[in-house]
Amino acid sequence: MPSFDVVSKTDMEEVRNAIDGAMREIGTRFDFKGSKSSLELKPKENEIVIIADDALKLKQVHDLLLTYITRRKLETSCLDFGAEEQASGNTIRQTVKIKQGISQEVAKKISKSIKDSKAKVQCSIQGDELRVSGKKRDDLQDTIAFIKSLGIDQPLQFVNFRD
Repeated sequence: MPSFDVVSKTDMEEVRNAIDGAMREIGTRFDFKGSKSSLELKPKENEIVIIADDALKLKQVHDLLLTYITRRKLETSCLDFGAEEQASGNTIRQTVKIKQGISQEVAKKISKSIKDSKAKVQCSIQGDELRVSGKKRDDLQDTIAFIKSLGIDQPLQFVNFRD
């Protein structure tokens, strides 16, 4: 019986490369001269910590981060920007979560949408991924197109397609 998996994985090496590129540009740009702006990756927590002098510099660091993430062929929807907070030394700190895996709420939403579409496939939640199986390959391909059209605010990959 043909099947495929729906997963959401972000390549952390590419995220690290994007942060390194953004930090190099922050070090060479004239408008960041003498500022305390920085990006730090915390891979264990899947977080990026942004530190900036003020709101304008924070916005510029956001733009740099998004530019470098896009250059590394990652989707910007994998980043979840948290609230800005005051940090020591009169600076602003912001935590950015990197989305890994499909949360239970999103998985239930996708599964319910597939069942409501009356497609001839079965969908099961397996941890932080979904497995979709059906009798015909065409039904699975239609389901992939349907999931893409849902507009989920998270990058989704369709892997493990088996006949």
